[in-house]
Amino acid sequence: MKNILRPAVVLFCALTLLTGVAYPLVVTGVAHALFPAQAGGSVIEHGGKPVGSALIGQNFSEPRNFWGRPSATGPMPYNASASTGSNLGPLNPALTEAVKGRIDALRAADPGNTAPVPVDLVTASASGLDPHISPAAARYQVARVAKARSLPVDKVLSLVEQQTETPLLPFLGESQVNVLQLNLALETLR
Repeated sequence: MKNILRPAVVLFCALTLLTGVAYPLVVTGVAHALFPAQAGGSVIEHGGKPVGSALIGQNFSEPRNFWGRPSATGPMPYNASASTGSNLGPLNPALTEAVKGRIDALRAADPGNTAPVPVDLVTASASGLDPHISPAAARYQVARVAKARSLPVDKVLSLVEQQTETPLLPFLGESQVNVLQLNLALETLR
């Protein structure tokens, strides 16, 4: 028994140190050396203070700000400790009602806007934490935001174009706009 137990315990301890201590330390060190912002949570600072992460959406509801995708997390929107989708399928009446309610809220916030509502403004992402919207969703909101901030529409639209992130290669994804960064950039417009 001793001949079997001792090598097993030694191997267990060696593998624990290797895979549970050494490997995570090396990977964390390399990540911090090569990608310090991403390894630190992609924190966005404004005025020298952290205001959020480029990776997690925030709940903006004032007419003067751009709004992100709805969040399905609980007990509050964009709860990073409860990342989840709504698990409602496209034929579920609850999803249909939720989408109708969101469309009605968008129409009420900007009654003059008769453009079709982009789908990402009325449906939650799979994680419920998506910080991005499509450029179409940002453009849909330009008139409302410009009016609420007493800014020219073309100035706000230009800011949306400046904040639009395009993929390195077209087949690697679609263009997107980070809502937090867009709203922070709005603060600099006069």
